[in-house]
Amino acid sequence: MFESSDLQPVVALSRGVGAPRGYATCDRELVTPELPKRQSPASIALALLRELFNNWGLDKANMGTERWNPLGALIPAGSRVVIKPNWVYHAPRGAGSMDSLITHTSVIQAVLEYLALTHPAAITVGDAPLQGCDFDALGIAAGLESVSLWASQKDVPVEIADFRRTVNPGGRAAGRRREDVRPLARFVQFDLADESLLRPLDGDAGKFRVTAYDPDMLAATHQPGRHRYLIAREVLEADVVVNLPKLKCHTKACITGALKNLVGINGHKEYLPHHRKGGSGAGGDCYPGAPLWKDWMEAALDTVNRAGEGRVLRFGLGRILAACRKFAAFGGADDNLEGAWYGNDTVWRTCLDLNRILKYGGVDGRLMPMPQRTVINITDAIVAGEGEGPLQASPVNSGFLTGALNAAAADYVHARLMGLDPDRIPIIREAFENRSWPLADFRPTEILVRTGASELPGSHVLPVRFFVPPRGWRGHCELASQHAPDETNLAVA
Repeated sequence: MFESSDLQPVVALSRGVGAPRGYATCDRELVTPELPKRQSPASIALALLRELFNNWGLDKANMGTERWNPLGALIPAGSRVVIKPNWVYHAPRGAGSMDSLITHTSVIQAVLEYLALTHPAAITVGDAPLQGCDFDALGIAAGLESVSLWASQKDVPVEIADFRRTVNPGGRAAGRRREDVRPLARFVQFDLADESLLRPLDGDAGKFRVTAYDPDMLAATHQPGRHRYLIAREVLEADVVVNLPKLKCHTKACITGALKNLVGINGHKEYLPHHRKGGSGAGGDCYPGAPLWKDWMEAALDTVNRAGEGRVLRFGLGRILAACRKFAAFGGADDNLEGAWYGNDTVWRTCLDLNRILKYGGVDGRLMPMPQRTVINITDAIVAGEGEGPLQASPVNSGFLTGALNAAAADYVHARLMGLDPDRIPIIREAFENRSWPLADFRPTEILVRTGASELPGSHVLPVRFFVPPRGWRGHCELASQHAPDETNLAVA
């Protein structure tokens, strides 16, 4: 396994020249002597990825020749590789678009082009989207058939995998869930117990909640002295994981990028505490204060989620809850019942537990003293998302990719590029804390950003645009400095 400490604090950036063009075909000739002869026009994603690897300094000596293999030092021949995109749902909601919802397939295909040069033994492209996601519809909307076609033409072993153990077709309150869709043998269960970052909340473990899921099932996996996760076996058996997040705002975590994307290596939502029931004035972290009407609605929501196959009860209560929330929103009240605000002190702990498992987790379900696999983070921000992500993020044509061997460093830079303060976002700030099984062995002040033309400290990066944060985070996550975005330089000191 390749381990390069000098690259750990490095974040590489590439950005399209001129106005962002989304995921269109590249409008200039792209010379790629290192790749087999192309049968179709190159995408913007491929052009940006090639530039990213160059800016990163990967296999610099062979750049521009047929011998260039930028991922060769990171991925030995014969490696088992997992690509982890963001495939959260099959359709956008609100003002969102597929381009701001999921990792674009052209980015996945561009990465596959360079993975093929390393001669891997096997590649799995997989994620665990929401239980209500229609995976077939997702494949059609994302154009995943092109990945299978590419694999057959290149004779590269690629499998597309749905990591979910349970699905709820349609995602409706009255829907009939299908359990055991994926055999338990294809997962590895971890119990981090007292080593979990949720351990300080053990006194409130009975309040752990995941919106729209049975709280009793969550209580079975997370309680005092027990903090379990269910990880797709392919991920743990991989020599290399290529983490391919979509950069966007997130109502619960503020942003979703390299760190948050790892929720999708866990195969069952009842293993993932997202918030704690009740308001901040009543010992929870679902919403600020302690409004009585929200307490009633949370109790009703628990009843709906516990109803199991009682479809009439689930449907009836679900309709009542939806009507109450619409009425509250119409009256100007905050309708948040999902931990969607800056006071959420739960979700970052769950996410960082999963990051520690990815880095140190063995196939026997234990955390090992040393990293167990190489993780390469390449973030799709060609079209990013602002506002009410992850499902209703409004598209932003930001036009860039980032690359990093450390997810915490990547998200520190992502926040600044979005005009957000990483020190005010718990999932980023806490990733740099000195604790057992650390996620970063350097401080944010040591992060270096490479753009090709320059190298500068991560703390000097200016926003490419001031993203609109989610409603529950506004006024609590923005950078204090209000420098105007620079439209020609991605990062300027």
